[in-house]
Amino acid sequence: MKYWLCVTNKENWQVAKKRKIWGISERNRRQMDEVKVGDMLIFYVKPKRTAGVYKVSAKPFVDNKRVFSTAGFSEGETFPHRVKIQAFAVPKEPVPFDDLVSKLTFISNKKKWPGYLRKAMQAIPKEDYEKILTSLEES
Repeated sequence: MKYWLCVTNKENWQVAKKRKIWGISERNRRQMDEVKVGDMLIFYVKPKRTAGVYKVSAKPFVDNKRVFSTAGFSEGETFPHRVKIQAFAVPKEPVPFDDLVSKLTFISNKKKWPGYLRKAMQAIPKEDYEKILTSLEES
């Protein structure tokens, strides 16, 4: 099992939550190629919030149907590399991420931590996943 941090905006977080689907662009497809059923996805919603944890419920697939917002992206972007997800731990409101930065091992430069959240999706250590999950459950 892998643990993934998925970075998105408010609009696409709402799409993921409502449609129970996550998608990334062609340039990020390598990460999606590694996703397996049972993996856990943590959603980081810009700016500086953790919105929930979802479990991958089906194999990744490709679909160019427009469901995601292209605000801030090229107009033709469809985020075609997708995976179906099911809610695991979703607080009523997203929780602040700032307090977690000092505790997370995948962020080595704590002063420049936003730089670690530039990829649409990245694997993180189980220990970091557990710290983030705990912060969501305590909210």
